Amino acid sequence: MAVLVEEPPVRSASNPPGPVRRGSRAVGTGRGSFPTFAIPALVWYGLFMIGPVVAMIVIAFLSWPGMLVSPTFAGLDNFRVLFSDETFWAAVRNSTVQIVVGLPIMIVLAFLLAFHVVQKPRGHKVLRYLLFIPALISAPATAMMFYAMLNPDGLVNGVLATLGIGGKAWLADPATALGALIVVDLWAGIGYSAVLIASRLDGVDTEVVQAARMDGAGSWRLAWGVYWPIARDFIGVVAMLQFLSMLFSSAQNVLLLTQGGPGTATTTLSYLVYQKAFVDTDLGYSQAVGVVLFVLGLAGMFVIRRVLRKTH
Repeated sequence: MAVLVEEPPVRSASNPPGPVRRGSRAVGTGRGSFPTFAIPALVWYGLFMIGPVVAMIVIAFLSWPGMLVSPTFAGLDNFRVLFSDETFWAAVRNSTVQIVVGLPIMIVLAFLLAFHVVQKPRGHKVLRYLLFIPALISAPATAMMFYAMLNPDGLVNGVLATLGIGGKAWLADPATALGALIVVDLWAGIGYSAVLIASRLDGVDTEVVQAARMDGAGSWRLAWGVYWPIARDFIGVVAMLQFLSMLFSSAQNVLLLTQGGPGTATTTLSYLVYQKAFVDTDLGYSQAVGVVLFVLGLAGMFVIRRVLRKTH
């Protein structure tokens, strides 16, 4: 007995299949469709990210001597005062030194520490947790610890005295105060950055590493010739995060340890924003500094992205 089998209809090129439908809505991936699921995130970003930036720019053009005083339009007066202020240029210089000196040291040491961790030495799992300790300590506690170490009767001078070396008032000497703040930044940022970088280095193909070792590559060559090029793009992201932290968050350490002194030796741009807004109650000037900070932040991220972009 013959069995008739119905063949499926043949679709021509001119009659392509339509989108799969569930109910009455197409599930296609049309480019014209608006991602409604992203609306809450876009609203949040607009209100709490874009909104403050717009407010900062608006306030920078106002004369506003305190929250209880009605602001008036000042035009470019705040920027004229800003660019003729020696304190502002001292803050620019201090922030530049802090980043140009501190950031490369932080990233290089964090990368080397991360490379050591991914070689899985004895106790490497515990080491990953220990590297997070600085990130778990609050800024006031960190400042108190370093103040106890760096004051004239502190631990550092005590160690130097046993070696027959005269100590200093590290936080009160214009020659060393900014360097002391850079040390605080390094202590707080190296371990955290190393853990992030190590998470990327763990993903490096083991066959590439084994091939390099068979070619006679030692640890130093393996680190800079294999791991660094592969993880370079991710290291750039970590460098941008630390750059933004040093540029925008340095005010807390300056406030707790030196309050911008001696003189203006440790006044940074972020601390100048705080000082003008909450001490001198000159909100227009403070937000003019904030606009400069915003522009410098964008420029710095662009430079870091160009320098540490992916090369393979």
